[in-house]
Amino acid sequence: MTAPARTPRPNGPRHSAPRRPRWGLRVAAGAAAVILGTAGVGHAVVSGIDHGIGRVDVFRGLSDRPVTGRGTNLLVVGTDSRDRITQEERRLYHLGGAPCHCTDTVMLVHLAADHDRATVVSLPRDTYSEIPDHLDDAGRPHPAHVQKLNAAYAEGGPGLTVRTVEHLTGVHIDHYLEVDFTSFMKTVDEVGGVRLCTDRPLQDPFSGLNLPVGTSTLNGGQALQYVRSRHLDGAADLGRMQRQQRFLASLLHRVSESGMLLHPVMFQQVVGTLLDSVRADRSLDSDELVGLGQAMRNLKPADTEFLSVPIASANFPVPHVGSTVKWDEAASAKVFQALRDDQPLTPRAPSRVHDAKGQARQQEAPTPVEVAPSEVRVQVFNGSGRQGLARATDLALRATGFSTTGLPADAGTGPAQARTVISYDPHWDRSVRSLAAALPMAELRPAPGQGPVMRVTLGTDFTSVHGVRLRVAQEGPGVMTGDRTACP
Repeated sequence: MTAPARTPRPNGPRHSAPRRPRWGLRVAAGAAAVILGTAGVGHAVVSGIDHGIGRVDVFRGLSDRPVTGRGTNLLVVGTDSRDRITQEERRLYHLGGAPCHCTDTVMLVHLAADHDRATVVSLPRDTYSEIPDHLDDAGRPHPAHVQKLNAAYAEGGPGLTVRTVEHLTGVHIDHYLEVDFTSFMKTVDEVGGVRLCTDRPLQDPFSGLNLPVGTSTLNGGQALQYVRSRHLDGAADLGRMQRQQRFLASLLHRVSESGMLLHPVMFQQVVGTLLDSVRADRSLDSDELVGLGQAMRNLKPADTEFLSVPIASANFPVPHVGSTVKWDEAASAKVFQALRDDQPLTPRAPSRVHDAKGQARQQEAPTPVEVAPSEVRVQVFNGSGRQGLARATDLALRATGFSTTGLPADAGTGPAQARTVISYDPHWDRSVRSLAAALPMAELRPAPGQGPVMRVTLGTDFTSVHGVRLRVAQEGPGVMTGDRTACP
């Protein structure tokens, strides 16, 4: 895959050939790169980087805090400070206007005590909040009052932001990490760009985002457009948070596949770029970074959960404040109770799926899909050269709920095909997503005029059929795990 040019780059996104899916926000990328990066290097490298981190006394003077629970909680925020962005970058990536120096993105990151899970919960910046009473920089007292969450940073900086989030969630914050626009853009460029995929064109004239259908490799400026876009649909900030989560999962995958974790020089260069404009609490020192990195090194994609806090109203009016986001109190309380109890947000009990021999085996819970598998018609062809594979896969897909033809066939007499391919008519682009969830290793190939029957040609890379289930209407986007964000 060819890496994108360094920021800025005036041309459109560069496309990469489809690849086997593996395990990607602007802000939590900072936390993730630091935490995961330290997994492969020693104290000497991390200690050198540690001196470049800006420090802030986030917890000084805080009282009446939630009790400390199991695991580690990081509050990760992104600010829209753009003081060091060039005029050309401002023009290319629509970064005009005065920065507000407020929290543009807020995420609560929980690392499990047993080091077997990470949970990232996005908190809308317009969340209806009660800002605690505090003293401003001039020593003037301010009583508790209702405001949007991002106002806490503008009024009292990181310390007041931590107090406000702890008051909202009841979760004890152990560490604070803050990243700005400049750090984000340069870090994405340093890792060679990030691959993202979309099943519909994404165009936002406000941020300048313009992505075609399919897979694109984004440089730093384009990635910033992606995570900032609020005008792609009616979801506004809520949709933006989901895109930020997808971007974080893709970035984590890019960092891990690049080999950065195993090369101290590369690690120091990438993380040094990231930390050039990062601030953290004083206790997040090199020893703590190494400890967190070692704790995270064995996490698998499915062990990372992403969730936007449950919402009751996305347009809750407040006099003299404006439109705010009101949380679903009952549902959000369950989320934060799970963090306090160091429990996963979704059940982790295994379910039965079917391998290449059609036999049931234990694996993670089935993937929710929008189109019922029973409505998806499938014809299976064997291009792998492995005798009986097409019939076994046809049976496995049928056992998972798909409407197969029951007439598997050989793909031809030529050499074995390396890659599993799903050929589909773009008219049925929603249906093919259900099939792609069951065959995540497969490459999607549009075939206009093919009709409603999906054609699956099995390659030598084929391993098994993954379970899927119809998403219930009230379920919403729900919890997303890192293994569910990869491009097909």
